[in-house]
Amino acid sequence: MGLLPDFVLDYVDVGTFWTILMIVHGLLAVALLGALTHQAMSVLMPVRQVAGAGAPGFVTRFRAVQGAGYAAAVCVLWIVTFIFGAWIYTKYRMYVRIPIEQQGFWKTQGVFELKEHLATIGLGLLPIYWLFWKDAKNPDYESARKWLTVTLAAMVWFMFLVGHIVNNVRGFGS
Repeated sequence: MGLLPDFVLDYVDVGTFWTILMIVHGLLAVALLGALTHQAMSVLMPVRQVAGAGAPGFVTRFRAVQGAGYAAAVCVLWIVTFIFGAWIYTKYRMYVRIPIEQQGFWKTQGVFELKEHLATIGLGLLPIYWLFWKDAKNPDYESARKWLTVTLAAMVWFMFLVGHIVNNVRGFGS
């Protein structure tokens, strides 16, 4: 058994399978990006009750989420997105990375290498992230929880943008 289960090839061709896998990976990444962005905004700019205020605006509603409610989703989404990305990496390694190197796009290759490292570092940070959010009312963890969440959100934004850039340089179907 190779990278694809044999029964899958009975239903879809190889190119279609990898395209579906890439789309699912992208959708998972968008969900992770949204969850971490909401959570980061909720800790960076918490909503405070203002007396006599009218209906809250878009930004106020965006940052008014309960950050603790996103912790489990962030952990699950990070792990599942990582697994899909690792699976896609097997295809990337042969069909995308080699031509990028042959064309001399060293900066593009370098930022993708950084993306890989950040994804792995973020995976390693998830247990402490979970610990800090597990007891969200504990004031002892407030600063650490805030800055770890912001760091993970910045990492996800970087990884998301780099993934798109590399895909634009030489993505699937090239």
